[in-house]
Amino acid sequence: MNNQITNVYIWDMDETLILLKSLLNGSYAEAFAGLKDAQKGVEIGKMWEKHILQISDDFFFYEQIENCNKPFLEALSKYDDGQDLSDYDFNQDGFSPPHDDLNKRKLAYRHRLIANKYKQGLHNILDPEMMDLWDALYKMTDEYTDGWLSSARALLEQCLAGNEDPTICNTVAGGVVRSNATGSRHINVLVTSGSLIPSLVKCLLFRLDNLISHENVYSSWDVGKLQCFQWIKERFDNRNTRFCAIGDGWEECEAAQTMNWPFIKVDLRPNSSHRFPGLTLRTVGFYFSIVYGNPDSENDDD
Repeated sequence: MNNQITNVYIWDMDETLILLKSLLNGSYAEAFAGLKDAQKGVEIGKMWEKHILQISDDFFFYEQIENCNKPFLEALSKYDDGQDLSDYDFNQDGFSPPHDDLNKRKLAYRHRLIANKYKQGLHNILDPEMMDLWDALYKMTDEYTDGWLSSARALLEQCLAGNEDPTICNTVAGGVVRSNATGSRHINVLVTSGSLIPSLVKCLLFRLDNLISHENVYSSWDVGKLQCFQWIKERFDNRNTRFCAIGDGWEECEAAQTMNWPFIKVDLRPNSSHRFPGLTLRTVGFYFSIVYGNPDSENDDD
């Protein structure tokens, strides 16, 4: 319908939806003034780093394409001729940096397979022992961070539902959700300064893959966040689309200001409400209302 509202939530990754850098450098523990074991945080962060790199290399071609970063998986789709890849030997195709159409096609093949693996989920990639290790690490991290990971994930679910009861929605193709109650559309998008392949692996490891589809993951590593924000606006924009950026850094803040979008700054400090647990759908709705007028009913509590 023509009057349907579309809400696009543009999330940063590190120190927003997940914690990693702040564990490794101790800044997360420092914010608690001695109440958190900083060394434990560092050890947890190092375990995550190891898992992310290992899975990126072993299953997502990262060792081959580390120096061929693209801002999103569909960037080279026009070079993909649709060849059946079931018997394709990625180790023997002579791939080199994609400076010509042939190697751009080979990189596009890899991106297609990465997208398929992302859609299948980690349970179709990792063996049971690795799954148990991953599950234990996730739980340990969530406990150490007082529920940061699970709280962030819960808010992503609520944003997609447009309601604090995330069961009141219908999932449709492309990572878009339509709320039954309002008919509005809700879309989670990730814009991260990390390179693309490890960022996709982070989404899988941190259990975000069913809330952010692979085509909605952008790497600003080479192009900057403003360029990514502009692409997102071009992709989703119509007169009833509303955008909101959420992150902890200056770059996404400046980019959101340039786009005239509301920006929610995430703050690690334990007394902040703009952190996890803490940030709520009602707060997100308030930021929408500052720029776009009164919040719609999907951003209110029942």
